[in-house]
Amino acid sequence: MPKKRKAAKTADSGKTRKRKSSVAPVILRLLLLVVIAGLIFWFWPRITDWVANTWELIAYWIATTWEGMLELLGIGLALIAIALGIIIWIFAQGRFSLFTKYWQWWLGGIPLALAAWGIAAFFTPGSGIVSEATLGGRFGKNIIGDSYTVGALRLAGIIFLGVLILAPRWTWHLITNIFKGIGKLFQLIWQAIRKASQRQPKVKPEPVTREVEFAKVEEKEIVPQAPSFAPPKAAEPPTPEAWEPGKYQPVLTAGGWQLPPITILDKPTEVELSQSDIEKRAQLIEEALSSYGVETKVVQINVGPTVTQFGVEPGWDRKYKEIRERDKDGNVKVRLEEVSKTRVKVDRISALASDLALALAASSIRIEAPVPGKSMVGIEVPNTTFGLVNLRSVIESTAFQKSYAKSKLALALGKGAGGETVAADLARMPHLLIAGATGSGKTACLNSIICCLLIHNTPDDVQFIMIDPKRVELVNFNTLPHLTAPVVVDTDKAILALRWLNQEMDNRYHKFAQVGARNIDGYNKNRHPGETMPFMVLVIDELADLMMAAFDEVEHTLCRLAQLARATGIHLIVATQRPSVDVVTGLIKANFPTRISFALTSQVDSRTILDSAGAEKLLGRGDMLYMPTDASKPKRLQGTFVSDAETERVVYFWSNQRRPDVAPIKFEEMSQLAAAEKGGEDSLLEAARQLAQEHKYISTSFLQRRLRIGYPRAARIMEKLEEEGYRRETIEQ
Repeated sequence: MPKKRKAAKTADSGKTRKRKSSVAPVILRLLLLVVIAGLIFWFWPRITDWVANTWELIAYWIATTWEGMLELLGIGLALIAIALGIIIWIFAQGRFSLFTKYWQWWLGGIPLALAAWGIAAFFTPGSGIVSEATLGGRFGKNIIGDSYTVGALRLAGIIFLGVLILAPRWTWHLITNIFKGIGKLFQLIWQAIRKASQRQPKVKPEPVTREVEFAKVEEKEIVPQAPSFAPPKAAEPPTPEAWEPGKYQPVLTAGGWQLPPITILDKPTEVELSQSDIEKRAQLIEEALSSYGVETKVVQINVGPTVTQFGVEPGWDRKYKEIRERDKDGNVKVRLEEVSKTRVKVDRISALASDLALALAASSIRIEAPVPGKSMVGIEVPNTTFGLVNLRSVIESTAFQKSYAKSKLALALGKGAGGETVAADLARMPHLLIAGATGSGKTACLNSIICCLLIHNTPDDVQFIMIDPKRVELVNFNTLPHLTAPVVVDTDKAILALRWLNQEMDNRYHKFAQVGARNIDGYNKNRHPGETMPFMVLVIDELADLMMAAFDEVEHTLCRLAQLARATGIHLIVATQRPSVDVVTGLIKANFPTRISFALTSQVDSRTILDSAGAEKLLGRGDMLYMPTDASKPKRLQGTFVSDAETERVVYFWSNQRRPDVAPIKFEEMSQLAAAEKGGEDSLLEAARQLAQEHKYISTSFLQRRLRIGYPRAARIMEKLEEEGYRRETIEQ
C-alpha cells in the first residue's frame, strides 16, 4: 500500500510539471505578437510608402522585360512554358524514368517545336508588341530567314528530321517506296522510248503451216524423217514467238528427236506483297502471343507464293520474388527479383493456333513446331493475294538444274512456304502417291509432272502408260509419241495394262540376268542410243475406280510393281481423290513412301495419306504437303501450275515429230492369258499334287502357307484335287 501511494504522488507531480512547462511557451508567443503588432503600427506609414515604391519598380521591370521577351520569342514563350511545366511536374512526381524511357519523343519533339516556331514566324499581326517582328518573334524569323522559299525548305528539313527521330522505320520504308516508284516510272518511260524507236511498219506474213516448217528442217538434214502420221484435227494452239519458224534453233538428240525449248512455257509472273502489311502481321503475332502470357519474338519472315512463314523464337517464363525493404526515411519499398527463368514450351504456342487465326483475321493457320534445322517455330499465315507458281520458274531455278544434272527423271514440284524452290527425283522416290479433294490441284500436279518429263526427255528416254478412268483429264496427251499405248479409259482394260506392266517387269529382269546388270543404269551403260532401255512411268489419275472394279488384283499388282519395279526403271504415279482405308490400304501405303497431299475434307483422310493431321487445313488451288522418303515431317509447298495452252503447245510440239516404228502395245492380248489362268490348269497345281502325296492330311490353310498364295486360289486348287480323284481321306476339308 505505501508503495502504491508513493507512485501516485510521483505521477501527480509529473503532471503538474508538464502543465507548467506547456503554459510558459504560450505566454511568450503572446508577448512576441504584441511587440510585433506595436512595431507595425508605429512604422505603418513608412511601410506603406516602401511597398508602393517597390511595387512600381517591379511593375516597370516586368513590363519592360515582358515586351522584350515577347518581341524576341513571340508565341515561343507558350512552348517554353509548356515544356517547363512538364519538366516541373516530372520532378515533382519523381518520375525521372520518363526521360530515359521516352528519350526518342524528347529528342524528336525539339525539331518539331522549332518547326512550329518557324511556321508562326510567317505571320505578322497588324498591331501590338510583336507587330515589328512576327508571331514567332525575332527567334522564329531567324529560323526561316529572309526568303520565304528558303524558309519553307528549312522547315521541311526540320520536320523531316523530327519525324525521322520519332518513327525511323516508317520513314525508311516511305523513302524506299518513293525511290522504287521513281525507278519504276523511269523504267516504264525507258521501255516506251525503246518500243517507239524499234517500231516498224507491220507487214502481214504469209501463213506457214507446221508441215512446211518441218519440211524446211528436213531439207537442212536436222530431222532425218518426216512425220508419218496425220496431225490432229483440232486447231493449232497459239505458239510463243520464241519457237516460231525461223526464230527457234532446234536442239537434236542422239536419237534424232528435238527437245522443246523452255520458252514454250509462259513467263512467270510474281505477285509482290506489301512490306508494311507483313511487318504489321509480325507485330500482331507478337502482341497476340504476349496477351496470352507467351513471350516470343519474330526473328525471320519467309514470304511464299501462298503463305508467309513467320519464324517465332520462344522467349522465357520468368519467376519473380517480392522483396520488401526500408529506405533511409523508413518507407517500405517493394522490388521484384528474378528467381528463375525457363524457355517457353513449344506446345503452348501450338495450342494457340485458333487464337492466332482470330487475331490475324485468317481463315486458318498452320504451325510447324519446330522448323526442321532451325531453333524457331514456323507460323504459316495465308497471304492476302495468292500467286501461281509457273512451271518455267521452277525449271529455271538452280535447285532443279542440280537435280536434273543427276537424273533425267527430275520433277519440278513447286515452291516452299518461304519461297524456296523444291525439286525431286522420281528415280529416288521411287513411286509417288497423290491424294486431294476435287478442285484442290491434284490433276494440275499430274499435268505439271508429265510436262516436266516431256520437256527434258525423248521417247527413247521415257515412255508413259496413262490410265484415266474419268476420261477427261489425261486424254489430251493421246497424240504423244511417248505413249506405249493410247490413254486407257476403260477399267477392264486398265487391269490388263497392269498385268502387261507386271510381265514387262519380269522380262526386263530376264534381260538384266543375261547381261549381268543389276539395274537399268547398268544395262544402258555403254549402249548406243537405239539400244537403250527407256524408263517407264505409269500414271493413274483415279485409283478408287480401279479398286472398286478388282480390289484384290489391283492391290496385288500395284504392290508387286512398287516392290520390284524400281531396278527395272518402272515408276508409278498414282492419284486419288478418296484417300480412305479401302482405297489407300496399308499395303499400298507401305510401298509408296513418297506422298503428296492436297486439301482434304477431314482429318481422318489426312492421317490416312500422311499419317498425321494438317492436310485438312490447306487452302486448295495447289497448296499441298509433300512427304519425301527421307523426311520425318511433311513440307508445305505451292505446287507448279501448267495452263491448258502450255499443255497443248508441248503436246503439239511432240506430236509433229516422227513416231517410233514400234507398234503400240495391245493390252487385249493379256485377256487370253487371264482366261487361261482362270479356265486352265493352275501353275501351282503340280506343286499341290506333290504336297498331297507327301503328307497324309492337307487343307486349304496348309496350301496357303506352303505355296504362299491367297485363300481363293488355295480353295480352287483344293477343288481341283478332289476332281482329279484323290481319295477323300487324304484331304481334310
